[in-house]
Amino acid sequence: MADDLAEAGDIVTTVTPDMALFDGSVSPGHIRRFLDRVHRQSHRVPAAVVVCFDQPPFADREYEQAGISHCLIGHDNHRRLHDIAATIRDAERSTGENEAGDETYFVDDRAAAISMVGRSQAVCDALRMIHLVAESRCNPVLILGETGTGKEVAAKAVHQSRHPNAPFVAVNCAALTSTLLESELFGHVKGAFTSADRDKTGLLEQAGSGTLFLDEISEMPLELQAKLLRVLQERTFRKVGGVKDLTCEATIIASSNRNLKKEVREHRFRQDLYYRLNICPIVLTPLRSPERREDIPLLARYFLAHSNIRGGRPDKVTAITKLALESLSQHDWPGNVRELRNVIERAILLERTDKIGLNSIVIEPSEGDESHPSPIGERVRGFSLEKAERELIARALHETGWQKTQAASLLGITRATLYAKVKQYNIQKMPSQPTDTELPASEPAEAEPILVG
Repeated sequence: MADDLAEAGDIVTTVTPDMALFDGSVSPGHIRRFLDRVHRQSHRVPAAVVVCFDQPPFADREYEQAGISHCLIGHDNHRRLHDIAATIRDAERSTGENEAGDETYFVDDRAAAISMVGRSQAVCDALRMIHLVAESRCNPVLILGETGTGKEVAAKAVHQSRHPNAPFVAVNCAALTSTLLESELFGHVKGAFTSADRDKTGLLEQAGSGTLFLDEISEMPLELQAKLLRVLQERTFRKVGGVKDLTCEATIIASSNRNLKKEVREHRFRQDLYYRLNICPIVLTPLRSPERREDIPLLARYFLAHSNIRGGRPDKVTAITKLALESLSQHDWPGNVRELRNVIERAILLERTDKIGLNSIVIEPSEGDESHPSPIGERVRGFSLEKAERELIARALHETGWQKTQAASLLGITRATLYAKVKQYNIQKMPSQPTDTELPASEPAEAEPILVG
């Protein structure tokens, strides 16, 4: 709900309405200009409905020329308005089902084969590099990208292209101590150390002529980096405590979520190893990047379509609302694709209808992010999510004197979302507080369009 057309125009910059409801005193010319603005921003025009309690002040021809789809007259128009909204909803559901059935999640068949979802330029560039490296004899291979961007997916894509019938062996370098990691990589001979009661085959040997994936190689201790460098240069290695040289035939793929150049400058990563790895790096773009952000709705629908978190329950969630998708698209996703998948899985469990709505989208704030402190700080501890959200909204309304536009801006949500939350939690103003719909007697109240997102 907006107080005037200017505020309604601001609202449609963040949501795409399906229907715009106007009071009968709004002129057809003003309505036409508003609808044109919506069309320029979203490339679609909402159904425009005018509601009059008495005879409309403008001719039917003027309403038709302005693009008004319905003009409801009289007090008994609630049923007709409900029917119009139901028709719009059914049409949208039908269109959504058709789109879901025909949706193309992948750039090409090779992307589909490795389940790399996305059609953005960033995904196209990453796929081009993956195919270029996979079809070459580049060894080692370096994959760079933030946590959750799909580095292991890219590594498996290279592996499937090069060694489809050979082992893919992965190890997280951050999960093991220096001693354990060395033993895991190279293996050891019996008696090499106190607990070595038998020979152990290392991952390099297990990989054979396949692939060894060293995840988060930036976490590997410096002394072990030197030994890995020798393997890359000489293509041989020895077990811990052994004297026999073994041949390394595997493709070595390393990944990192850190800036390796910075790690080299700060002496946490060997410069010679960095240059040995950095032949033709594959760089995966984070979701918050402008070059990748357009993939967020596509990924959300893909995860929804392929989720089995509800098991065989008959009450399947089959779609997601536009408001929910817009909310997802506005988030920065520090956990990238992995975080987005978790949010969709959570929404599927929380949703009680067949369509994920805004209320089922629960995104946890980044912990330790001092640049975006929690607005309610420590007070949320011990609260349920609903209680914390209700308190936050009530405080924002109180601090802004129930000026809903200011309160929505303070909360970082749209005015339409604020109205929905106020209704959901039954938040009421104190008797002494004026609302933002109360105007001085000298100013006539302008008719307000109601946007149904």
